[in-house]
Amino acid sequence: MNYHSLLDQLHGTSLAGLADLLSRGSLDRIRHGDFRRWRELVAQLPRIAPSSMDFSDGVRIGGEADCDEAARDELRRRLKAFLPWRKGPFEVFGIAIDSEWRGEMKWARLDGRIASLAGRRVLDVGCGNGYYGFRILGRQAAQVIGIDQHIPYVMQFQALKHFAPEANCHVLPMAFARFPANSEYFDTAFSMGVLYHVRSPLDHLLQLRECLRPGGELVLETLHVEGGEGYSLTPAERYARMPRVWFLPSLKTLERWLQRCGFEEIELLDRSVTTPREQRGTEWMPFASLDEALDGDDPSRTIEGYPAPARALLTARRPE
Repeated sequence: MNYHSLLDQLHGTSLAGLADLLSRGSLDRIRHGDFRRWRELVAQLPRIAPSSMDFSDGVRIGGEADCDEAARDELRRRLKAFLPWRKGPFEVFGIAIDSEWRGEMKWARLDGRIASLAGRRVLDVGCGNGYYGFRILGRQAAQVIGIDQHIPYVMQFQALKHFAPEANCHVLPMAFARFPANSEYFDTAFSMGVLYHVRSPLDHLLQLRECLRPGGELVLETLHVEGGEGYSLTPAERYARMPRVWFLPSLKTLERWLQRCGFEEIELLDRSVTTPREQRGTEWMPFASLDEALDGDDPSRTIEGYPAPARALLTARRPE
């Protein structure tokens, strides 16, 4: 986990304080039972130089011709040690990592409909294993910084970055609450599938606003429910088998939240119902998925009796 190139870029900026959070000592203090094992797995990955990389139409690192079949079989075995792969898909030296989520479908809903990412500094909060970070880089972003506190996802990214060390895309193992406040550093901030997992969605939106330069753009994707202004569903325990789901607002409530947090030019880009075509179990995520989260007799409801997952994609701007 080498952040030297990123810290060199951040030296003298409002994010220079990340140097302490990303020091060797801080990383060694990460508490997760498998963290040491995953670091060893990344260190043991073979040194295969990719002949090419493409992040524009997907996330592809190298090709089949870059290694022989035996090396590819060994690499596939090593990559499967990082199961489950929930975000993706990826192609690594001809190995198709068929993730639970077909991230290219969500990407297609926003691609070309948000401000150009060319030359921009981009933040991706709750970035998982960095799939969208690579796609953002494929749209010519100058720098992508992702944040995720779930260490298994961070280590999946590290496994991919092992073969693309020059890519200016980084995933930091930390909670957003530890990120430097009031940085006004980023041109664009993504929050995709995060808002319903935070206890205080308004604080999350306020912190996103503080990360953006004046005039910067927020790209927000979240679950929502039908209802009027002021309505928000608060699940009793789990929602669609997911723990830590706190608030699912109506679209009018979500718009009001954004306004109260100081955003303007709020635009709804897309509404979609999540289906098993987009989220499903695969050999790279061989556990329960969306099918098991929906009522078998009425797929319009979750197994807990709530409305089935529906997602909204919005953009908003921090005022100049």
